[in-house]
Parts: sequence; structure tokens; C-alpha cells
Amino acid sequence: MAELLYRLGKFSARRAWVVIGAWLVVLAIAVGGFLVGFKGLATSFDVPGTASGDVIAELEDELPEFSGASGTVVFTTDDGSALTADQQAQISALVADQSDLIDVAGVVDPFDAQQQLEDQQQQLADGRAQLDDGVAQLDAGQQQLDAGAAQLAAGQQQLDAAQAQLDAGRQQAEAAGAPTDELDAQQTQLDAQQAQLDAQQAQLDEQQQKIDDGRDEIATQGEQLELGTELAGYADGIRLVSEDGSTALVSVSFTEPRLDLPEESKQSVIDHFESEPIDGVSVSFSTDISQGIPEIFGVGEAVGLIIAAIVLLVMLGSVIAASLPLVTAIFGVAVGILGSLAFSGVVDMASVTPMLAVMLGLAVGIDYSLFVVNRHRKQLLQGAEVVESIGLANGTSGNAVVFAGTTVIVALLALNITGVPFLGLMGTVGAVAVLVAVIISTTLTPALLGLLGMRILRRKVRAHLGEGNRHEPPVVKPMPTWRAVLTGLVAIVALLVVAIPALSMRVGLPDGSTEPHDSSSYEAFTVAEQQFGAGVNSPLLVTAQLPEGTTEDDVLQLQVDVASTLAAQDNVVAVAPIAVSDDHTLAAFQVVPAEGPSAVSTEQLVRDLRALPPVDGDIELGVAGQTAINIDISEGLSDVLPLYLTVVVGLSLLIMILVFRSLLVPLIATGGFILSLFATYGAIVAVFQWGWFADPLGISTGPILSFLPVILVGILFGLAMDYQLFLATGMREAYVHGSSAKLAVAQGFRAGRSVVTAAALIMVSVFGGFVFSDSTMIRSVGFGLAFGVLVDAFVVRMLLMPAIMHLLGRSAWWIPKWLDRIMPDVDVEGAALERRHHLVTSDDERADAAGDPDPEVATLVGEPEPSSR
Repeated sequence: MAELLYRLGKFSARRAWVVIGAWLVVLAIAVGGFLVGFKGLATSFDVPGTASGDVIAELEDELPEFSGASGTVVFTTDDGSALTADQQAQISALVADQSDLIDVAGVVDPFDAQQQLEDQQQQLADGRAQLDDGVAQLDAGQQQLDAGAAQLAAGQQQLDAAQAQLDAGRQQAEAAGAPTDELDAQQTQLDAQQAQLDAQQAQLDEQQQKIDDGRDEIATQGEQLELGTELAGYADGIRLVSEDGSTALVSVSFTEPRLDLPEESKQSVIDHFESEPIDGVSVSFSTDISQGIPEIFGVGEAVGLIIAAIVLLVMLGSVIAASLPLVTAIFGVAVGILGSLAFSGVVDMASVTPMLAVMLGLAVGIDYSLFVVNRHRKQLLQGAEVVESIGLANGTSGNAVVFAGTTVIVALLALNITGVPFLGLMGTVGAVAVLVAVIISTTLTPALLGLLGMRILRRKVRAHLGEGNRHEPPVVKPMPTWRAVLTGLVAIVALLVVAIPALSMRVGLPDGSTEPHDSSSYEAFTVAEQQFGAGVNSPLLVTAQLPEGTTEDDVLQLQVDVASTLAAQDNVVAVAPIAVSDDHTLAAFQVVPAEGPSAVSTEQLVRDLRALPPVDGDIELGVAGQTAINIDISEGLSDVLPLYLTVVVGLSLLIMILVFRSLLVPLIATGGFILSLFATYGAIVAVFQWGWFADPLGISTGPILSFLPVILVGILFGLAMDYQLFLATGMREAYVHGSSAKLAVAQGFRAGRSVVTAAALIMVSVFGGFVFSDSTMIRSVGFGLAFGVLVDAFVVRMLLMPAIMHLLGRSAWWIPKWLDRIMPDVDVEGAALERRHHLVTSDDERADAAGDPDPEVATLVGEPEPSSR
């Protein structure tokens, strides 16, 4: 590899315009691909196989209108007074006009909905009054009926007495042989009277049946009313207009699921409700709507680059030399990001994905180019010829860059083993950015160095090149053993202390409370919380699978059973039924927790609801909604962290055993990496969760970004191995060349400390610039990477690792002989290359001018190689 890079460096230096032209063509292709293939980025994340995902799939089949994303538009008066009738009318007009909204299924007018809720309460009260009136009317009718029955009974009694007298008279008349015509006439009259009584009795029976039926109907209605009243009671407290009338919540539901909702759909809602400002009323949007694509480059990032430029200027000594790594890094980021975004129409790419690639591309791009430029500059100061120096710099430092970049790329690509699609894609795009940075550092950087020639050095330095080195080389001595012991102990204790907050880490996804305080989503979150309670920002969507054969008459009782079970749980403020499928197989409920989406109680509530046994023995419950989805995603990412950390640590050991041909050095490096990783976790928790120094940084506290711990493992591992490589290989070279083990530690550390210091400061400044991003996610990622690099480079690699290496002495480089024999010789620093190729001086230049082609260049360009130089 070193020989190939040596030849590639010389070819790039001599054919600079060819290389530059080729890269410009690559950039043009990336731009073209971006213009054709860019289809937007997603602002949400998904972990397959979650419980909430199964509920959403069920809703898509049974209640599709509730399976889409949703958000809230918050209208509130500037002075806290109640919304006037005119202001309400203007808000309602905006709600009614939905012609310019994209992928919107419906928008709820808060005033109509609030009126309906109040009307429903009134209807229940009126229904109770009507039932009471009906019972009173039935009681009055029953009294009248009882009175009529009593009169009828008295008439029947009189008729029965008359009939008895008539029967007695008939017997006497028949016994005496008297005529009975008069008696027959009386009997006819009595029969007519009996018929009248029977008809009246039938009427009374009919009226009694009606009263009985009325009582049954009132009893049934009373039961339904009681159920409806109970169900409405569980929803008491759910409002869309605040009690003081100053704030109204407009609910927006989308046709597309949250994970498939395009940015333009959310932006159409923002544009629509901001299109006609209402005097005295401010409008803000919940995170589900307002969370957009963060800007790739802002003021903080620019400040970070300026600091990096200052470090480069101090390190390299000239403006031209300092600007070269910056130019190549920015060019590489443009190629990598535009090329990756060209595939956004093929795969779902999260908004934070290109930001991570920008961070990595800038940081490693500057560092990798710096390594090559710095090596070339040192060789020029030794009197080397330009092209030969470029070749050797590319074959030595460039070889180290390839190895260092490979470790970062492998660690990032390993994110795909987590099984989380968006996380794997983030790693892949980041790996592409690093790969481009490596290729540019070993091709475009040598080409630009070839064009610059000796101008890479300051004019004053070039004027004194022929005078030789006027300074004696410094005397390097091993550190005292007591200092090594003290340094090691202090470093370990300090890292462990900083890591303590990591024990209380809680992970989650951003909500409105963690957004910048001047953002629309933060305003919407805080206003809604103040006016409606914290739980309004974290509603849960609960589904209930109703028993087979459920009829329309059964639904209300089942809804009450489910709602009562849900309302009985701790930290539940309100439960409201929102829909039942047409076939009566699925019911949906809204559950309002007591606290916000990032609260521990809300997270526990989701778990408690999922752990409930089936209601009534056969009604299974499911939990979804934005808050539940975020919790599921966070738990899924936490579950993959141990696996990923194990893979990365194992990979670390194998690679470093191969590079350093030692067993203890890899263990030291890996142990140091784990210490710096958990110290970084601790610092992130202290700042972003506990709130230490959060106010000066403008940071809102909350759970740690759920995928941040996993991301940090991969990136910090790769970068840690970069610094380990540039320091430990120098120590190994010194040891192999005859220095004692302890002296080799001091010599290797002195040889690599300046470039590692500069590289680390550059990375810290670039990553640190993203701490001031408008996006909460980008802020935490930038802080974690900046702090992680700072700790790993300056505490672990430059303090702890040399101290332990000093204490181990010769045993640090021990390796079993059988293992040493079977391992390939990985010449990372290109020592063998330096032995094969000396630094060409002016005499060699004159020989080249005589016409002897360089054999390496001849091989690359196809010219016949001469037998000797």
C-alpha cells in the first residue's frame, strides 16, 4: 500500500491538472445526481418491529384516518386576554380553507370542537332532566291509571251486585212461573254495562302496558345515559380552548404516517397558518410540524472552521499551507454530501444523516490533509525535492491516513449490524464522507502540493533552506516513573469521576421542551403546557380489540369498561373515546398523561398500559402515538448498544494487534477508549440532562438523544484509533530501531504530539461549532464528538497511554512468536518505503532534468522503466 501511495502521490504532483480536472468532473456528477435524485429528508426515525408500529399497522387496516401523523397549531393572544369573536372568526376561516394543504386529512376547528364538547355535556344534563321528567310523567299517568282502575273496580263491583240481584229475581220468577221479559231486558242492560267495563279494563291494560314499556325504555335510556355520563366524565379536562379563552389548539391530521410524511407537507401547514397574520395573536407549531431540516452550515460551524484555520496557521506557518487542508476538506464534503443526497429518493434518509457526514467530512478531511501536508513540509525543510517529497509524504503519512480512515469507515459501516435502518444509513453516509476525505487527501492534496511547489513554505523559510539546520536536535529523556504512576492514576480517576453521571442516563427523542427557546416548537410546547397541562403535549393513542360479534348496542358498555380501566392507571389525567371501526372490531382512545413526553412517569405509563391484562378477559390493548413511538425507538436503540460496543471493541483489539504486533498495547488503547467513551457519556448527561452549563450554551435539558450513545461508539472509536496510531507507531519504530522501551515511549510521543495536538484541536473546533446549531439533535451530537475527541486525545492518548506504556516497559511489545509469524507485516508509517526511497536533492533534480524518467511515474503513465537511474 505504501509503495502504491508513493507512486500515486508523485503522479498526482506531476499531473496536477489531470487530477484536479478529474475531481471537478466527480463534483459535477455529484451535483447532477443531487439535482435529479434529491427528494427530501425525513425528520423522524423508525426502529422496525416495535409495539407501536404493530398498532399503527392495525389502525391502517381498521381506522386509517387515525394512522397518519398529526400535529398541533397553537394560537394565543399576545396580552393573555381572551380571543375576541373577530379573532376566533379569522382562525376558523384559516381552518376552513384547506385548499393549499398537502397530505392533510383534516383540520379541527377548536371553537366548534369545544362547543361540541360543551353541547355534549349539556345534552347529557338535558337528557337526565328529560328522563326525570319522563319518570314523573309516567308516575302521574300511573296514578291516573290506578285511579281509573279503582273506579273500574267499583263499577264492576256494583255491576256484579246488580247481576246477583237479577239472577235471584230470575230464579224467583222462574219458580213462580212468572214472565221474564223484563228480567231479560235488565240482563241485556247489564251485559252492555259489562261490555263497557271490559272495554275500559282493556284500555287500562293497554295504558298500563304503555307505562310499563315507557318505564323499561327510560330504564334502558337511563343505563345508556349513565354509561355516557361516566364515559364523558373520563374525558373531563380535555379542552381545545383554554379556560381563560386566550389560547386555542388546532389539531391537524395527515394522510401519511409519521415516518413517511414529506417535509413539504408540514411546510404547507406552516405557510398556510402564517399566511394571514391575526392582530394580537401569535401562532406556533408543535414539533411534529415545525421540526424541519436543520441548516447544514451556520454561524457556529463557521466559527469552528475559523478556529481550525488558526490552528493550521500556527502548525504549518503559512497562509497557503493552512488553507490547503480547509479547501480540500470542504471540497470533499461537497462531493460526499451531494453524492449521498442524490440517493434520498431511493432510501428514507433522516435529516441528521447529512449533518453527521458534514461533521465527519470536515473534521477528518482537514486532519488527513494536514498529516500529508505537514510531512511534506518537514521533508522540504530537510532539503528534499518537491515531487519526491510529495511521493514520500503520501506513501508514509498518506498510508497512515488510509489505515486511520479505514478504521473509521469500518466502525461506521458496523452500525448496519444494529438492524436499525436509519442508524445504518447514517453510518453508511458518514463512511462515504470519510472515504472521500481519504481519497482526496491522497490524490487532490498531492496535486495541489505539486502546483504550489516550494510556495508551501514561507518566503523567509525558503531563503534559508540552504543554510542547514542551525539548531541541535533536542535531547529526549524518559519520564520519571513516579510521574508515570501519578499521571496514570490521576487520568483514570478523573475519567471515572466524569463518567459518574452516565449511570443516570435516560434516552429519548427531542420534543418541544428541548428545542431552542426562540423556536416555534418551544413556544407551542410551553404555551400548551401552561394553558392545558403538561399531558396535552404527550397524548397516547390506545387501541382496544373488541370481542367478535360485538353489536352496536354493546359498544358503549365496552368503551366504558376500557376507559375505566385506562383511567384507573396512575398518571392518567383523561381518557376519551375517539373512534370505533365500522365492523365493531377495533376501538380507539386518547389518553392524556399527567406529565410531558420526556417525563419518567409518562414512560412508565406506556409500559404499565402494555402490561395490563385483557379488559373483561378478552379485550387486548395496544399503545401508539408520538410519545409511545419515541419511547419504542429509544428502547430499541438502547438494546443494540451492547452488541455494537462488543463488536467495535473486538474489532479494535484485532486491528491493533495486527498494527502494533503486541497484545498489551491494544488492551491499553481499548481500555482507554472505553474510559473516554463513558466519560463522554457522563459529560453529555451532566449538560443535556442535568443542565450543568446549559444556560450559557442555550441548551434545554431533557433525555439524551436516543441514538447518540451508539453513534459515539463508532465515531470516537475510529478517531481514537487515529491518535493511537500516530503516537504508538512512533514509539514502536523507536523501539524497533534500538531505543529502550521507556525511551521509545518518550521519543514516539515527542515525534507525534504536535500533529496529534493540532489534529485534535481541529476536530474539537469543527465538532464544537455544531453545538450552536438550531437543531437540538445536532447540538448534542456536536458536543458529544467535541468532548469525546478532547478527552480521548489529550487525556487518554497523550497522558494515560504514555504513562502506562512507560510502566510496562518492554512487556508492552510482547507478542507470542507463533502469532507474530502468521500475521502480515502492516507497515502503517511506511518505514520500509523510506528505506527504499531517499529524499531527492538538487543533484538528483539535475539528473532528472537530463531526461531520466522516474520509474514510479513511468509505471503509472505507461512509459518503459529504465534499468537504472
